[in-house]
Amino acid sequence: MAYVRKDVSTLTRDERRRLVNALLQIKWRGEYDEFVRVHIAYYQADGETGLRPAHMGPSFLPWHRRFLLDLERALQRVDPSVTVPYWDWTRDRSTTSVPWSDDLLGGNGRSSDHQVVSGPFAFAQGYWRIREGIIDVEFLTRDLGRADDPIELPTEEELQEALADPVYDTSPWDSTCDEGFRNKLEGWGTGQDGVAWRNHNRVHRWVGGAMLGGASVNDPVFWLHHAFVDLQWTRWQQLHRNGAPRYLPAQQPGPRSGQRGRIVARHEPMPPWGVTPDEMEDVSRIYRYA
Repeated sequence: MAYVRKDVSTLTRDERRRLVNALLQIKWRGEYDEFVRVHIAYYQADGETGLRPAHMGPSFLPWHRRFLLDLERALQRVDPSVTVPYWDWTRDRSTTSVPWSDDLLGGNGRSSDHQVVSGPFAFAQGYWRIREGIIDVEFLTRDLGRADDPIELPTEEELQEALADPVYDTSPWDSTCDEGFRNKLEGWGTGQDGVAWRNHNRVHRWVGGAMLGGASVNDPVFWLHHAFVDLQWTRWQQLHRNGAPRYLPAQQPGPRSGQRGRIVARHEPMPPWGVTPDEMEDVSRIYRYA
């Protein structure tokens, strides 16, 4: 039977406690840091060479769907009742709203160095040391809302603009795509702030600190954010079910395309697991969203 992923704002006190405990347990076991290493390893950008499975390409959504499932299974080995909740950043938009409570993810970083000093993931608690990162900082950092250069979280209208696009992805299958659901949701663009960072990407920018770059998994809010992003893929499939809401491209681009061999086609394996985007399109027998 499929289990349920809930809106984080609806979690009971006990559900919050169980989620936090499971996260701390897999961190203590060393499992959590492996998730950070995997995300860093597969965070390739357009300007780099080789396959680009996690970001700036069509497999952004199925890759992170499988990544989320791996994390969820690790949590459930600690406590079978735990599932990954989602953070609806179109509704819970302030620096003090869910999930930034002291019994869940803790609050903002302090102004001097952005170190998170409240909640179970604060460095002072002694349970959440950053061991895998792109900078040498041992403590979790956040800069919610980017105080020195403020930005806003994406709105419901901006999210709906992505959901309204009936095509999953389009050529050139990278961060420059103007059309297609995938990049409108992933959020690469040009220009400043609201144009440069949309939806998924702007949320990473809004949280700031550890959520910037390939080591963003170091902040547990990564999973709540990506659960909401994953929910949008499900919603998009439902909205366009009478059309052809399938992952694209179905096949690799032609031999003259610069994207050939750099992106994952529908029936090709995604590293590091070997599962295909096609296999990740329907997970209704595994979980559903409340």
